[in-house]
Amino acid sequence: MQAEQETIPFIQRVTAQQPVISIHHLYKSFGTNAVLIDLNFLLNKGENVAVLGKSGSGKSVMIKCIIGLLRPDSGEINVLGKEVTTLNQEELDRIRVRVGFLFQSNALYDSMTVRENLEFPLRRHWIQITPAESNEKVMDALTNVGLAHTVDMMPAELSGGMRKRIALARTLILNPDIMLYDEPTTGLDPITGREISQLMAELGEKYNTSSVIISHDMNCIRTTADRVVMLIDGRCYTEGKYEELKKSNDPNVKQFFE
Repeated sequence: MQAEQETIPFIQRVTAQQPVISIHHLYKSFGTNAVLIDLNFLLNKGENVAVLGKSGSGKSVMIKCIIGLLRPDSGEINVLGKEVTTLNQEELDRIRVRVGFLFQSNALYDSMTVRENLEFPLRRHWIQITPAESNEKVMDALTNVGLAHTVDMMPAELSGGMRKRIALARTLILNPDIMLYDEPTTGLDPITGREISQLMAELGEKYNTSSVIISHDMNCIRTTADRVVMLIDGRCYTEGKYEELKKSNDPNVKQFFE
């Protein structure tokens, strides 16, 4: 681990007392459609925060702004001590080494084996690693998601739940400080969705990551989140623990728990 950190001197490691993500007065529009309006958000180290809201409320846009896939119109996004909105492409790439992004579609490369999919981030980012070390990391990551036997299989040979586990293993192989989950259980049957939610919770604790979880799946939110932030019309409408929000009499909140 020490050797890896030395190859990425750009990142400032955060302490337990510091937020790992802070967003202030964020605005993002597409043409005349304002998606995020004066959005404020905070993620503390070691915390798992679920972001809940209707389709089009700006959830996925928010996490794409966090990782620099989208540029906001205005506002501040501080990630691991760096102001994302001011970074150039190389600086963004270095931040992304420490921020894992699990895409809703999994984003596995169909032409690559499972092993090659997991090796890809190790080759792409500034990590000096031997073939033996790479193999060890791949097998450890696959073992953590219970799929060591799939190492030489192709994504097309795997079920939807298995592909989600492989995508999770690939995202965690760099031991990121932060995980961003975009609808991690969408398209999965209820049983597999519960298994993925539990795996997210277990691996988050094992890797000591801080997480933002975008989801409509209330079971996933209940299983994984320390705190829930609700977005309505591009703003953080309210926040609290799952059980607190579930007891709310606010009709805007109750509709998600009915």
